[in-house]
Amino acid sequence: MSESSVSEVKPAEKKTGAAALDDIFQPFNRSDAPGLVVGVAQHGKTLYRRAFGLASVELGVANTPWTRMRIGSTSKHFTCLAALLLVEEGKLDLDVGARTYLPELPVLKGEPTLRQFMSHTGGYRCYLDAGFMAEGMAIKPKGVALATQVRQREVNFAPGEKMIYNNGGYHMLSLVIERISGMPFESFLKERIFTPLGMVDTESVPSDFIITRGIAALHVPLPDGSLRRGIFPTEEVRGEGAMVSTIDDMLRWLAHLRGPKTVGSDKTWQQMTTRARLNNGTVNPYALGLMLHPYRGVDVIHHGGGVIGGTCQMITVPSAGLDIIIIANGIPASPGELANKVIDALLDDGTLGKVETRAETARFKPMIAARYHAPASGLTIGFGDAAGKFGLMLYNMGPTPLRDEGDSLRMGFEDAAVGPFVFSTKEFATEGATPPASLQVIEAGHVHRLERLPEAAPALSEAGAALVGRYRAPDLDADARIAFEGDVLKLEIFGKWGVNELVLEAFSADVFGLKMNLAFAPLGAALNVERKEGRVTALRVNTWRTRQMMFERVGD
Repeated sequence: MSESSVSEVKPAEKKTGAAALDDIFQPFNRSDAPGLVVGVAQHGKTLYRRAFGLASVELGVANTPWTRMRIGSTSKHFTCLAALLLVEEGKLDLDVGARTYLPELPVLKGEPTLRQFMSHTGGYRCYLDAGFMAEGMAIKPKGVALATQVRQREVNFAPGEKMIYNNGGYHMLSLVIERISGMPFESFLKERIFTPLGMVDTESVPSDFIITRGIAALHVPLPDGSLRRGIFPTEEVRGEGAMVSTIDDMLRWLAHLRGPKTVGSDKTWQQMTTRARLNNGTVNPYALGLMLHPYRGVDVIHHGGGVIGGTCQMITVPSAGLDIIIIANGIPASPGELANKVIDALLDDGTLGKVETRAETARFKPMIAARYHAPASGLTIGFGDAAGKFGLMLYNMGPTPLRDEGDSLRMGFEDAAVGPFVFSTKEFATEGATPPASLQVIEAGHVHRLERLPEAAPALSEAGAALVGRYRAPDLDADARIAFEGDVLKLEIFGKWGVNELVLEAFSADVFGLKMNLAFAPLGAALNVERKEGRVTALRVNTWRTRQMMFERVGD
């Protein structure tokens, strides 16, 4: 073969702009599955405005760029802005005790402020998480959320001590806005924020049972490949996550968030973007309904959202004028991760720094089998593999990949909406070593010393026998029962509105793992046993967002 007959092979050109984004979203370009809508703008000019998949699988209706969708917790910073507008008018003070406006709330380990509700540092438990525990996915009517908050006798932590994501704080903030403004919360948002900004397709819709014009159906993918209709388990969602919007309205909002303000004073927006500081000086990336931190060396402002059968990510890179909104109605992917891919594709290598590093499982492989527990706080952790990355398993949840920071490993608040949790790698076992008998973790500046749970857990039939009996959970207004069904040990909780069932696994004689299979995801929990004179008298249940929920033993 002559040299002239050999075809010259040229390297494939790197796709840019819309072509690069098409590649990111092509897997969702289907006519038989739910999908998403995507809006991307730079310096106020729309670069990408497309829809993928079906708005309704049931009806075979496609998503369009003007399809309305639920944005979930992305609603939260709108609620914060609404409260600050009342502050501007001298009608509201965010830094006095919340009982100034909600006198029915109990005083528990101090009184949180409305600002602490806004930054998830108030310490109260959350009505939504309590509801999941007590009744699973049962639908609760209007009024249950506040009644649940008022009923609590204990808290997650004292105000300002830590930070745990809390929808209940935002629900209570919404009630305050309604009481002080003298108009329905939904009307206040429309009159004071949506209408002035021309967000004509945006509204706050408190229930999935309300017929809403032009909205996509919510789809929950099941393990067998089928779909279930997504319905949020309360008919009174407020500022914690009730908004419905479109990509056009949200791009208009992002431009406003980044640029000159029509709604809210400069002082208001300075507060909106000031990160929370805990009592011990720890500063977390959460501000008032917004997350602020670097991504690959550039500062971003964002907030995600999730409902039953839908997810959302809103993010802006202010230095590049880049705005992104992705709203989905049941895809098996994270809009947050997709949004990061958009940033990667549109900002050149000179703008972005190196890719963020997550710890490799291979480096800490001996730790995968180890579980640890702190008797004083109930903190229970383990470690697991997440696609080759070394992850923290908090309260028997699935693994969240840890950030590798050299001498330390960290799960940031930006990763899981709790924490941060920081470990020294010097304490961790590496190849050929044995996991240590104890381990130190720093949670939001607070030190926990954890003891390793037995490598060989006791037989469930033996450890679980002592737990069998009847219980009462006053803070849940629920009765409960632990019993064996064959070889399976179950905790059944009988709430006012429904029943929840959890399966127990023995980690030790006094520490158990729990799993509950809710419609949107399997949730983990840890159970600690309290004894008096050798007899089980109470149980304490810890979940991702609820600490030390008491179950008092009332009979065998």
